[in-house]
Amino acid sequence: MGVGNVLSVGEDELDVWLLPPPASPRDVPIGELDEHERRRAEAYLKRDDQRMYAAAHVGLRRVLAVYTGVAPHRLSIGGERYDGEGGRSGRPRVRGVPGAPEFSLSHSHGLALVAVAESRVGADVQRLPSAETAEACLPALHPAEREELGRLAVPDRTVAFGRLWTRKEAYLKGIGTGLARGAHLDYLGEYGAGERPAGWVVGNLPLCESHVAAVAILGSGRRRVVMRAVPDTLLYAREAADRIAGVEPGLRTVLRDHVEDRDRRRSTRAA
Repeated sequence: MGVGNVLSVGEDELDVWLLPPPASPRDVPIGELDEHERRRAEAYLKRDDQRMYAAAHVGLRRVLAVYTGVAPHRLSIGGERYDGEGGRSGRPRVRGVPGAPEFSLSHSHGLALVAVAESRVGADVQRLPSAETAEACLPALHPAEREELGRLAVPDRTVAFGRLWTRKEAYLKGIGTGLARGAHLDYLGEYGAGERPAGWVVGNLPLCESHVAAVAILGSGRRRVVMRAVPDTLLYAREAADRIAGVEPGLRTVLRDHVEDRDRRRSTRAA
């Protein structure tokens, strides 16, 4: 059975869905996941991590059903690269549905985030790191990023590192490598000490105090962002995809590419 209500996302738009964890393991319809997803969930050692992974991927399927009109359990999701022997790797995509949108899923400590766009997209959400984690990861960064963070006081540095790291992971997910590409190779700083990768709009999203998040979208210029928070009473309900389609947009914001954002900052300082 398909989905009645189908949403679309425009060329200069980005839809972001915030998905809550289930109140109970019984709420997660594991049957909507494919065999690969179920194996990945079972590979986590902690039950809470298993449940979060499964819930995030159920949520992803239900959100994608809103855009494709295909029932969640019937969606085929796999890496964009095929190894010729039945395996797939790289950035995941919806297969077999012409016109299906691009998407990216991330989840961390009780919060899942799905970004949906017409062009390639990467998203990352993380719980705000500790000061110790931020300090330990500094040597792995781009030299210009280390320089920027080194000028900040420790409390500000921790938050700035969390924002930076989510931008970096979002970009690496967008290009399809993940952290297999060294974190030191690309500059994703905020203050213009280096040049960000050309052809990508990368920026942080406004979120709660406990988490930081970012997205990276292929292209240039501005992207209008619409964020929707899905209540758990809808996400895990029967006919969820139809009901999710009716969730009203919440926060709206705009992401600018690095050149426009840098020029805007310079103009503000000059004024």
